[in-house]
Amino acid sequence: MDALYTAVATANGREGRAVSSDGQIDLPLGFPKALGGNDQGTNPEQLFAAGYAACFASAMGAIGRQEKIDVKDASVTAEVSIGKDTDGGFGLAVVMRVELPDHLQGEAGRELLEKTHAYCPYSKATRGNIPVEIVIE
Repeated sequence: MDALYTAVATANGREGRAVSSDGQIDLPLGFPKALGGNDQGTNPEQLFAAGYAACFASAMGAIGRQEKIDVKDASVTAEVSIGKDTDGGFGLAVVMRVELPDHLQGEAGRELLEKTHAYCPYSKATRGNIPVEIVIE
């Protein structure tokens, strides 16, 4: 891969801080209540969900431009879950909820999202590693 951009961030654990090298991100981190925390700060799952949703939406825009499909009224919500996996550690799962305008309901929307999922860098990174379900809303 010929890198076009490299993001750099440093964190010191789930109850510390996450800071990007350019200062655009400077967040307190904390465990969610569901994992025994006090909800004081964001968590890695929220950050991953925001990044994946943004990337998927941008990828859908790129596919839309290539295919001459209007996707300006579409939106993407990523739900990232963490839980125990079979080896006793933790694993992630993602549900991508995509709201499509009326003209993209049915087969046209499914085809668009299949192409988007094949194109999106986050989808490529997760493929074969974690389950990703795409739901049209």
